[in-house]
Amino acid sequence: SMQHLAYHHGYLSLRAFVLQFVAAALAIASGHSVGREGPHIFLGAASGSLLGQRLSLPNNAIRTLVACGTAAGISASFNTPLAGVIFALEVVMMEYSLASFVPVILAAVSADAVSILVLGAEPAFSVPRLQMGSLAEMSLVLLLGVLVGAVAAGFIQLLESLGAGSRDIPFWQRTTLAGLLVGCCGLLVPEVLGIGYDTVDQTLLGTPGILMLLGLALFKVLATGFSIGLGIPGGLIGPSLFIGSVVGCLAGKLVLQLWPGIGSDVGFYALLGMGAMMGASLQAPLAALTAMMELTHNPQIIMPGMLAIVVAGLTSRELFGKDSVFVSVLKARGLQVEASPALQALRRVGVASVMETRLSRQPQRIGREQAKALLQGQPEWILIEGGGQPLALLRALDLALALEQEAATELDLMEIPGRRLQLAPVQLQATLQEALQQLDRSGAEALYVERMTAPGIKPIFGILTREQVESAYRP
Repeated sequence: SMQHLAYHHGYLSLRAFVLQFVAAALAIASGHSVGREGPHIFLGAASGSLLGQRLSLPNNAIRTLVACGTAAGISASFNTPLAGVIFALEVVMMEYSLASFVPVILAAVSADAVSILVLGAEPAFSVPRLQMGSLAEMSLVLLLGVLVGAVAAGFIQLLESLGAGSRDIPFWQRTTLAGLLVGCCGLLVPEVLGIGYDTVDQTLLGTPGILMLLGLALFKVLATGFSIGLGIPGGLIGPSLFIGSVVGCLAGKLVLQLWPGIGSDVGFYALLGMGAMMGASLQAPLAALTAMMELTHNPQIIMPGMLAIVVAGLTSRELFGKDSVFVSVLKARGLQVEASPALQALRRVGVASVMETRLSRQPQRIGREQAKALLQGQPEWILIEGGGQPLALLRALDLALALEQEAATELDLMEIPGRRLQLAPVQLQATLQEALQQLDRSGAEALYVERMTAPGIKPIFGILTREQVESAYRP
């Protein structure tokens, strides 16, 4: 979804929808260490994109529909509508805006309602009532955050290395190798295969022993790295929650052995590990905290959860220099995701809301009386056409001055004094980001906004200059 937002303006195809559905189902059913929420997100985003394309909506509206589908996928996966909203805006859109909040919230609520109606209201995890024993444990929570942040950094590094190293290997060879490696991990520790939510439930209860937890943590990281890093379609959130819960449970057991009277259950640290690993690997602290709160229905988990999540995220990003796992995977494929404030401002606005519509289309040579008549309509621009194609753009003011200075009965709009702007086309559905890219790519000074209404018929709706584009992010 992030790749298509960054490079294809949110356009996803029906072919990609079907392939993701089938491939993800096969990957999960065959035991690969991937999550179900990743395909849910992609299918939701693709549904929103296909709907926007079907309705011929502007590209900035299609981006919002992609975010709606993303929020719906998370909401239906975990029965956490608020976490779905935060995830869509924080991770996929990489921005918070009032225009996006309302439709994304409605999509998340609708998806959650449908999920409850069809599948019931059972939570994704069986989370017991957990809380911190005393404030003395805050130092242990901080250390847990550092530990989980380091694990998240190692996990991301493994994905980066496998993704970059296998980029030139044919797809069928990569997936075959992934199957062999994950199968070997499963022979040693069968619990790492598949989604693994049952193992997460066991860690929340503190059931596995220390040696078992060590094996689960190591081989789950390897199995997930082999699956995702070598191109198996699937989600990363589920494996992140698995790894975090195992590391947290392991830390909790060690703490209880060293400090028997601490007062907190092992499951408390497993839950904090889940949130910390999700926040650090996705670099989405608010989404992780919201997910923890919705999964537990326990506001007392918020304070220690905030500390663990923030410390884990800072450890992974600042100490080890790691971006979010999604950005890292894209970088390993040679792709770059930008989220500067100026770029976000341009993506939010469509050309239709900024273009100048006071436009008159005229041939290169017009009579004096015809020129006076068109000026009575008070156009801002005159689009000079020749051979059925736009030639240049002239300010109507320059034509008015030429009428005052010249007495000729016929005027050549390409010869009269005035500044004529070179033109290039842009589609009516485009965003200002696309318009700026078209200006830079073509070397034109202005764009004429067109839309194909029938084969071979492209009416022009307005004019867009570079100054109008830049006004969207410059005061």
